[in-house]
Amino acid sequence: MTSQHQPAAIARHSPTPPPDRHHLTGGEALVRALAAHGVTRAFGIPGTHNLEIYRHLTAYGVAHVAPRHEQGAGYAADAYARVTGTPGVAITTTGPALLNIAAAVGQAYSDSVPLLVISPGMPLRHPRQSTGLLHEMRSQSEALRNVAAFSHRVSSVAEIGAAVARAFTLFRSERPRPAHIEIPLDLLEAAEPAGPPRTAPPVAPRVADAAHIEQAAALLAHARRPALVLGGGARGAAAQCLTLAEQLAAPVATTANGKAIVDEEHPLSLGVSLHSPAVQEWLTSRDMVLAVGTELAESDIWLTEPLPLQGQLIRMDLDPAQMYAGVPADVPLVGDAAATLDALTTALARSASDPTHAHAEAAALKAARDTESRPRDAHWLPYLEAIRGTLAPDAVVTSDSAQCCYYGALPHLTLGPRARYLHPTGFGTLGYALPAAIGAKAAHPDRQVVALSGDGGLQFSIQELATATALQQPLAVVVFDNSGYGEIRDEMKARGDAPLAVDHARMDLPALARAYGAHGATAHSPEELAKLLSTALTTPAPTLIVVPEESA
Repeated sequence: MTSQHQPAAIARHSPTPPPDRHHLTGGEALVRALAAHGVTRAFGIPGTHNLEIYRHLTAYGVAHVAPRHEQGAGYAADAYARVTGTPGVAITTTGPALLNIAAAVGQAYSDSVPLLVISPGMPLRHPRQSTGLLHEMRSQSEALRNVAAFSHRVSSVAEIGAAVARAFTLFRSERPRPAHIEIPLDLLEAAEPAGPPRTAPPVAPRVADAAHIEQAAALLAHARRPALVLGGGARGAAAQCLTLAEQLAAPVATTANGKAIVDEEHPLSLGVSLHSPAVQEWLTSRDMVLAVGTELAESDIWLTEPLPLQGQLIRMDLDPAQMYAGVPADVPLVGDAAATLDALTTALARSASDPTHAHAEAAALKAARDTESRPRDAHWLPYLEAIRGTLAPDAVVTSDSAQCCYYGALPHLTLGPRARYLHPTGFGTLGYALPAAIGAKAAHPDRQVVALSGDGGLQFSIQELATATALQQPLAVVVFDNSGYGEIRDEMKARGDAPLAVDHARMDLPALARAYGAHGATAHSPEELAKLLSTALTTPAPTLIVVPEESA
């Protein structure tokens, strides 16, 4: 697929940009535009058609991480964006490389992640009829346009800066979604007038309509049974969310992407609980629900039908379309969460409520949630407690679409607001955890990073152990091994079907990790996991720790 690869996974460079010139190649114009927008790291794999991009990364101070597969590059850049709050950049070559990253683009779209994918494309005057050119496909832009917010194929070197500025303007001003820029491969090599560097303009946070804020404040002021639901769109407004929750004495439930926006040890926190029947029954009985930055989607509530809320719903979101999706808003607040919550709190004429009843209610709801799920989840809990006891307050945990993650860690691995938990919600891709951990570690080399996965999902991207090894930094991968696709196996059994194509022969995953140059071990008890994990987080190399299902 790609004809050349970097031997090392990461290279760090000091920015020494060349002097401004009137004519630049398309590759240099691109890297200049990225640097002008503050990009200091990119993820990708060099190939025959994108080498002119790679030629200029060093001079413009853009460090590079080279995963072993483009999907891994996409997930790493996605995680980098999530933990830094700045766009992640991934570079592919043409054809199969771009299609390889499409799953990561779809995941970033689902989870509102600012991911910029850059690729060469067929030459400007390439004929419509196939000619057999290397990596040729009918339309890369059409393929990516269906999973990204937009795909922009430029037609001149001068247009490259505008295309990059367009992507960063989207990231700053709208609901962040992935974008793709395609540069015809002849333009990458051609020296043309590039014009001055273009940068996306600063955008002031958008505040919701003042009349709607007053309406929402009046309703909240008189609410007797309020509730808050926080999604990923509330991530930048953690302080405001906590202030409002305490003022209203309102229990707080979060989606997967909203995990730990409010400290999960706080007495008002229900954690990731929207899938719980007890919490759903409670939520539908509230007289007022404020939902911030969430779709209230099937992937949040695990129901195919919207929740039948009996009270009024205030929805706050940067995306106007969310006012009508799923459960329509009774009061729409379209704007930035932090700025709009500031305005709402100012307008709210209500003294802080006595939290005693709300604290007891939240504790009872969490206990009910855990009672409901104990037969399914109990075997993971001691291991999750061992993980939690090892983590620093600012640790980053990445996870996969695995039972140990969405049944186990999301509701039961309690985290504080300094920590981050990155999960592939909505699109539900497999193979996310390991490359995402690499992206998080590249962003924050001094923070603990732990990837949680099942054996099935891990093997979608296990080759990225080579990338993690090249980083030579502590990175722990905890794998709950049930010898196959446990969720699909259970669904087949629930249908009365004989399991088919879901059982895998158990692999010696620790030995495979060692073959990649990493460390590998097996934990047969929570105590053994805690000991191994503690060592892994101080060892300058990745460590893969397997927990066999019969142990868990």
